[in-house]
Amino acid sequence: MSRAADGNVFADLSGTSNPTTNNPYDALLEACEQDTKQIQLRYQTHREIRNDQQKSKLLSPDFSGFIIDEVLHKLVNPETNPGYVDPRNCLVFWARPPRRIRQLVEFLQKRLLEYAPRLWLMPVECLHMTVLEVTHSKTEAEVKHLVNTMESKISEITDFTYDHRARLVKPMLSYDAAAIALSFLPAAGEGLPEDTAANADDYTYHHLRRDIYGLCKSAGVEVASRYVVPSAHLTIARFVTQKDISSEGGNGVDRGKIEGLVGKLEEINAELRAKFWIEDSLTSERRWTVGEEKGLVYRKGTLWYGGGQSHHEGKGFKFDQD
Repeated sequence: MSRAADGNVFADLSGTSNPTTNNPYDALLEACEQDTKQIQLRYQTHREIRNDQQKSKLLSPDFSGFIIDEVLHKLVNPETNPGYVDPRNCLVFWARPPRRIRQLVEFLQKRLLEYAPRLWLMPVECLHMTVLEVTHSKTEAEVKHLVNTMESKISEITDFTYDHRARLVKPMLSYDAAAIALSFLPAAGEGLPEDTAANADDYTYHHLRRDIYGLCKSAGVEVASRYVVPSAHLTIARFVTQKDISSEGGNGVDRGKIEGLVGKLEEINAELRAKFWIEDSLTSERRWTVGEEKGLVYRKGTLWYGGGQSHHEGKGFKFDQD
């Protein structure tokens, strides 16, 4: 959601230790003994602890303002930074959300603008969840070399979600001083008939992340992800100015304004819990199966804010066609 360079270090708050294999995603699966409910609990624990920590920081008397993404600030202010180009080239595998999740994000973004009208919003057509970051902050030539190295495996990786379907449920806003994201939890049988619920979600989103990592390694590249923490999120907004929380005259933070913003975030989360978390609501319309509509997208270039170029797009599925 936000960068380590911004001062928001990607710490795993779920209680997971180091793996016994060369795949970092195995650590959580080993700790949970492959139990779906325990995997979901680790993601939930990480999400809740992180939100509590960030809420405390935002409401602290020591809070001095948002962490502004300087690169994005330059890009959205071309009049003061003419010709500026983001120098950071990346290589990733993205999951694109289906239409109903995009519509939910669009609704949430409108709600956020009511209190923070100067937020930078991720364009809905650019929404993505990073299943695996192969590398980041490289030159175009370095990324091109990795693309060439992996070429023979790309179709297998991008089509992987067609036969390895991982469900995500229970959306919630996750936030810090730099950005706001819509996060999800790996499903653990919610919203399914009792006779199928016990094993239907044995293959979780964390298994998918592990397997995509393994496939990339088998293609001959070193995966240099910034984080492997238990999180499944779409960044939906970033802070690019202090103006929405500035005191009169712009000298410091207006405590009432930052309290109001945090209150709005918590209000939205309460609404999401009431609407999307109860068992009766967890139908196909209230969950996301990764690979729905589109397979994984192999993306390269300056894609930090949803940009870049798609090198290959995998085979998607629709439930009414299965």
